[in-house]
Amino acid sequence: MATDGPPHRSVEIAVAIICLIFGGITIFGSLSAGIGWGAEGPQSGFFPFYIGVIIILSSLINLKSAWALDPQPLFANWGQLGQVLAVVIPTTVYVLVLPYTGIYVSSIVLITGFMIWLGRYRWHTALIVGIAVPVAIYFMFEKWFLVPLPKGPLEDWLGL
Repeated sequence: MATDGPPHRSVEIAVAIICLIFGGITIFGSLSAGIGWGAEGPQSGFFPFYIGVIIILSSLINLKSAWALDPQPLFANWGQLGQVLAVVIPTTVYVLVLPYTGIYVSSIVLITGFMIWLGRYRWHTALIVGIAVPVAIYFMFEKWFLVPLPKGPLEDWLGL
């Protein structure tokens, strides 16, 4: 097993900084939406603003704690991080293409691909499950709960 990889302290510091940036973006967006109190109650940026403040304060506490950590222990070795990226990268692609392909086509590809690639299932088993899950989601949300989900050109063509 490999003993090289990013130190735990560096990963904690990086995550705290990313969360600080996220909190700053949240506050900036809230300010443009309005954080005051209007005639009907709080403006649309009121609650996100305070959530952003909480995120920044929490991130500063995490950053301080991370800075005090021993710099030597590993967070994970590169092989373990590769396994995580094998899930994170396809899932990120799924989220990025979903607005253009719709949730059903994207889900069929993601589920089938994961089952074949990571689960080592036979292609026909993966395809059956990959189709069955989005069909079940379609009936559950679109038909029973009447909640429309994002659709792409294929779903529009099929009239779903």
